[in-house]
Amino acid sequence: MSGPLPRESDRCGWPQAILFDLDGTLIDSAPDIAIAVNELLAGEGHAALTLAEVRSMIGNGIRKLVERAFAARGVTLEGDNLDALFETMLGIYGRHLTGETKLLPGAAQMLAAYSKAGVRIAVVTNKHEGFSRTILDALELSHHVHAVVGGDTGPTRKPAPDMLFHALELVGVDVSRALMVGDSPADIDAAKAAGMPSVAVRGGYTNIAVEDLGANLVIESMVDLPHAIEMLKEPV
Repeated sequence: MSGPLPRESDRCGWPQAILFDLDGTLIDSAPDIAIAVNELLAGEGHAALTLAEVRSMIGNGIRKLVERAFAARGVTLEGDNLDALFETMLGIYGRHLTGETKLLPGAAQMLAAYSKAGVRIAVVTNKHEGFSRTILDALELSHHVHAVVGGDTGPTRKPAPDMLFHALELVGVDVSRALMVGDSPADIDAAKAAGMPSVAVRGGYTNIAVEDLGANLVIESMVDLPHAIEMLKEPV
């Protein structure tokens, strides 16, 4: 599936803003996250997890990831213990943000094309905002992105709609003129809660079949986004 890339003159149609998830949508960060998780586990005397195991735990922020990783080793974390290991994980992952993280196919092309066409681009992720900006800088995406809303930016995290609304406030676009693109239940559920159409990208971080996420359309990769937008586009 493919479609025409937007032109600079396409400024009055839909969408006027596209909100992108980061992990599993624009980037494959699982290898770096797995390195950090296993360093954390090793420090507590636990065996490493596989990349596939860690990949299945991504999607609801680092705190939830730490909780899931230790649960996989038979340890229930809560309260102060969870707080302490979460803070330790932040320090570890902060040293492993970009070593193995790669762009997913079509990600850079789509951000460049839609930004050039006048579409406002926001990254809305449960990853910390500072970490997200570091990764976007390293992968040379930042100049295409008009707003970044992370898990520590302030609004309630996805799957609540608050982060999406905040991003739209930052870029000055109404929800009726926006599209969410993601790969996980948190992304698609947030879009539903916001009353916003969504596109799900196959191959991301979800334990639910992508067809069952409830997105308006499913695409094989970001390369297919223009065709999906043409299918969803409302008459101007």
